[in-house]
Amino acid sequence: MNSLHLQSDPIAIYRYNQAMTTSPYSPAPVRVAVLAFDGISPFHLSVPSLVFGESVQTREAAAFEVRVCAAETQRGGRKLRSSAGFYIEPRYGYRTLREADIVIIPSWHQDLRAAPPELLTQLRKAHAAGAMLVGLCLGAFVLAQCGLLQGRTATTHWAAAREFALRFPDVCLAPDVLYVAHPDVMTSAGTAAAIDCCLHILRTQCGPEAAAQVARKLVVAPHRQGGQAQYIERPLPESASDQRLTQLMDWMLAHLCETPSVDDLAARACMSRRSFTRHFQQQTGSSPGKWLLHQRLNHAQRALESSELSIEQIALQSGFGSALMMRRYFARELQISPSTYRQQFRTNVTV
Repeated sequence: MNSLHLQSDPIAIYRYNQAMTTSPYSPAPVRVAVLAFDGISPFHLSVPSLVFGESVQTREAAAFEVRVCAAETQRGGRKLRSSAGFYIEPRYGYRTLREADIVIIPSWHQDLRAAPPELLTQLRKAHAAGAMLVGLCLGAFVLAQCGLLQGRTATTHWAAAREFALRFPDVCLAPDVLYVAHPDVMTSAGTAAAIDCCLHILRTQCGPEAAAQVARKLVVAPHRQGGQAQYIERPLPESASDQRLTQLMDWMLAHLCETPSVDDLAARACMSRRSFTRHFQQQTGSSPGKWLLHQRLNHAQRALESSELSIEQIALQSGFGSALMMRRYFARELQISPSTYRQQFRTNVTV
């Protein structure tokens, strides 16, 4: 994946966090409704439960309450077949959708069939009532059928991107991103990108440390690198087979304030310029310049989250040279200013 698109709602986040931190009682958990259907993939169904499960705790209580619901539960509670050959039996029906704070469609049928009108109606009602709707993988097709993506940017599994674009020309499709986040609607790319999307929601709701803790338990990165406009923690190369490049990147991380040329870096790695750029691209998925920029952004983000340094001091430490240049790169790469980024994460719930 080459990029991520992020749009957050600091006001909504602030109000949520105020309610979580000022109430004298145990805060009510965020209600998460996950839609199941006949033939669903167990992996897709499990992702929301894994990310928002019982291991996510505030100081007083569980931060989330996850409920799996299905249309079939409305009609006598028959069991649903999974794509893996076993059955599941959801306990909840469509009423759960209407009562949820977050509604997740974890995938959809492989044949991309139209969603039942009853389901679309319930999803629209949930959205109108203030719920955030999340379409993971092929679940984006269902949100598009609801009309909730019209005129907006969205993504879905790359294999279905062409069909999505043909069916929904009024949606701005971003086929090469991991997820697209709007304040009230989110979509993700296929399979493992669902984890990235859910971790972003967790991070927004409960703070970066909560997301990092869950990511460690799942043995995944809190954020994946690749030019995404997201809150990158510390992206590392996917392969450590080339020891010289690994040592070079360690050196670059330790010297963020320096501005070496590609020739300088190639010489330090004992490679020709052409061989160096090719190997660097293969190992990191980006050019040396872009990789270094993401490390500087990463360093600045961590400092904004955890230190009392001024914007100017952080800009100098991160290698941007000035606060003005750091603001420009934040706006271009992350669609957010450094001060807004700091304010957003300073108001998150302590977990």
